[in-house]
Amino acid sequence: MNNNISFSLGACRKNAGLTLKEAAARLDISYQTLSKLENNSSDISMSLLKKMTVLYQVPTRYIFLGSKFELIRKIENRKLVTE
Repeated sequence: MNNNISFSLGACRKNAGLTLKEAAARLDISYQTLSKLENNSSDISMSLLKKMTVLYQVPTRYIFLGSKFELIRKIENRKLVTE
């Protein structure tokens, strides 16, 4: 994997083939909490992040931590640079 690639928590969950409710149950949190974290993961605890990396099978360094809108901006900026 390229070090410049970041994946959102939602993308990691979907790639693991899990619904919001399935992932939340395995992480022992409510699906509402998981939904909020997928939109803004800047306040996620390290212990929960570690559980997610195991469940989603994605190293921590490849998970984008921040708001969904920051990630969208980051992706758009990458597109502009590569064109």
